[in-house]
Amino acid sequence: MSETKKKMLDPDPRVLDFETEYELGQDNIRPFGLDIHNPVFLISAVVIVGFVMLALANQEASAAFFGWLRPFLTSTFDWFLMLSVNIMIIFCLFLAISPLGKVRIGGKDATPDYSYAGWIAMLFSAGIGIGLLFFGVLEPMYYSLPELNTLPLGADPSVPGNENMGIVGTVFHWGISGWAVYVVVALGLAIFCYNLGLPLTLRSAFYPILGERVWGWWGHIIDTLAVFATLFGLTTSLGLGAQQIAAGLNDVFGIANSSTLVVILILGITAVALGSVLMGMDAGVKRLSEINMIMAALLFVFVLLSGPTLALLGRFGSVMVDYAANIIPLSNPFGRDDLGYMHGWTTFYWAWWIAWSPFVGMFIARISRGRTVREFIICVLIAPSLVCALWMAVFGGLALEQLNDGYTGVKEVVAAYKPELSLFRMLDQLPLYNIVAPISLVLIVVFFVTSSDSGSLVIDTITAGGKMDAPVAQRVFWCTFEGLVAIALLLGGGLNALQGAAVSMGIPFTLVLLTMCYCLYLALKSEHEKI
Repeated sequence: MSETKKKMLDPDPRVLDFETEYELGQDNIRPFGLDIHNPVFLISAVVIVGFVMLALANQEASAAFFGWLRPFLTSTFDWFLMLSVNIMIIFCLFLAISPLGKVRIGGKDATPDYSYAGWIAMLFSAGIGIGLLFFGVLEPMYYSLPELNTLPLGADPSVPGNENMGIVGTVFHWGISGWAVYVVVALGLAIFCYNLGLPLTLRSAFYPILGERVWGWWGHIIDTLAVFATLFGLTTSLGLGAQQIAAGLNDVFGIANSSTLVVILILGITAVALGSVLMGMDAGVKRLSEINMIMAALLFVFVLLSGPTLALLGRFGSVMVDYAANIIPLSNPFGRDDLGYMHGWTTFYWAWWIAWSPFVGMFIARISRGRTVREFIICVLIAPSLVCALWMAVFGGLALEQLNDGYTGVKEVVAAYKPELSLFRMLDQLPLYNIVAPISLVLIVVFFVTSSDSGSLVIDTITAGGKMDAPVAQRVFWCTFEGLVAIALLLGGGLNALQGAAVSMGIPFTLVLLTMCYCLYLALKSEHEKI
């Protein structure tokens, strides 16, 4: 065996020479002829079909299991999840300020495939999805009610100086901490695909330490974990969206809210998403993402102008100051007394962001060719975080302003654990509710479709070994089963089942992401030497 071949097979990263290896030819490092995607698709498909059948056939047992699973995982692995996310933030900041930030995704001559506006619209729609509409009013109110025992850092909002802590606790979950998780996956996939010529799939990012073994069962395991994490993370959002749509239909049009209605909604919207999937990235996903952004911006402007505009903007400024002052104590997993907030929300969120990361990361990687590493990190960390913070400050801030003025509608549904109604209880105090509420429902549906179709394209790519032109039947299968898994989880435990499934996959996948950080560093170091 030649020295070069021995070098390629040696898994010790200290002796890897990326420039030599990646110039040896595509047959050596991208063995599509080996049909590496079949085991991933078959294993994933069989397990998912079995899960759906079991959950639907044993709904009471599923509800009991997931009701136990989520609190057990979030309280047992709190330190691990929080420390891991902190490591990813530090890693991203290191890459942004180091010379490695000069590396350009796709090579030094690559140019962006999309404009800034289109690029940010797509990454924002994929990364946030239904969450802004579901949690934008809910979380700030939830963290401001002492009786729910979820005050961030135990800060009582009735004490002067703590008025914004409910919104600060929300911004912490939707700010740079979560987006750092997406950066790690997206940047890793983009560099290994566009710079080093490997397939656009999770296994490729581990070539520096696995060598050619990445095309065997080690790679199959990594990609299969990514499929499960993506599917369960995504169906959590789809289930939340379906519940909110059903609640809105009941609130606005008087349609009886029931599990049957939720199932019908999921099936109907999944069918629409399937049409978008078949249209492809530019005709389907990109167009829907831009519609998303326009509708969300219009709703945001309406709420801002209908409420105490100057007070809400002023609250946003003070929230950002408080966020900067509290991000370190909120990120600390040790010696905390606010376990209701940390276990009930923060550790769940980090597991959920991590479970979503293969989906969002691969989607962002596909649309980010031509950006430098520094540009990529700054934009993906800062732009969506600021938009999320502004949204939460306005929507959540308005709900808190309404409470201060004596209106208790939002407080009542939040305290009664009816989170899907919180947005509508806030909106019904504004003008034109009968017009704005239906528009909000349409926006939720469009977010639903965007998340479903982009998620289907990502899972399809993973199970096709990185190919972007996988068979249409495979796209149909994954889009369909996203909806079926959401139905199975909702009927087999509701919100607890959705959240438990996301957490159960987020925790093991955290190990994958931490290892990916190291592999990405090796690849960027090699790419920087070529500049």
